[in-house]
Amino acid sequence: MSMILEISLRLFVALLLGGIIGIEREFRSKEAGFRTHFLVALGSALFCVVSQYGFGYDLKDSSRVAAQVVSGIGFLGAGTIIFQKNVVRGLTTAAGLWVTAAIGLSCGAGMHVVALIATIMVLFGLEILNAFIPKIGTTTVVLTFTATSKESVRNVIKQIKADCIELYSYELKDRRTSQGEIFEVSIEMKVKRGNHNERLIDYMEEFDDVTISSIE
Repeated sequence: MSMILEISLRLFVALLLGGIIGIEREFRSKEAGFRTHFLVALGSALFCVVSQYGFGYDLKDSSRVAAQVVSGIGFLGAGTIIFQKNVVRGLTTAAGLWVTAAIGLSCGAGMHVVALIATIMVLFGLEILNAFIPKIGTTTVVLTFTATSKESVRNVIKQIKADCIELYSYELKDRRTSQGEIFEVSIEMKVKRGNHNERLIDYMEEFDDVTISSIE
């Protein structure tokens, strides 16, 4: 009975710590959220427990199963990485799943304190450090807007080119409506991290016939 309680505690701690990271990802509206992360942590812990106690005390080799979890989680992580045009998305989510699997293995091995410290460090890196160093590095932004004249489109793009680091792609669609001709523009660019959304909105406010559809 004591062994069952110990194993249950390990699995519960893995579920709890993995769920905490998942809640943070859920708050950020990422693809892999609470359910994915707690399942990864719980599954990793269960694999570790099975490798320790599932084959008898004389035949156990927990390192083999742990090694398979480390390599196997790569397939799940790779599924969250999306390459669209020139943009790679989901790397942070994949890395989060990878470290969540490690936290689950730690719980399965009974290293609860180590798993808790690792969880705190993950949340610290995702939230605290991200808040203090938002302007370091670059990010990719996809801007979509509409305009009623090509001249406005040209002026907006001219300002964006002067500010952004690199312009990846530019797509213009002409659509005719009952109110006249509408130009739909989608621009993919590399910009410095920070208040880039505010700067883009400021550009648009200079033109009365330009409307922002989305900034991603």
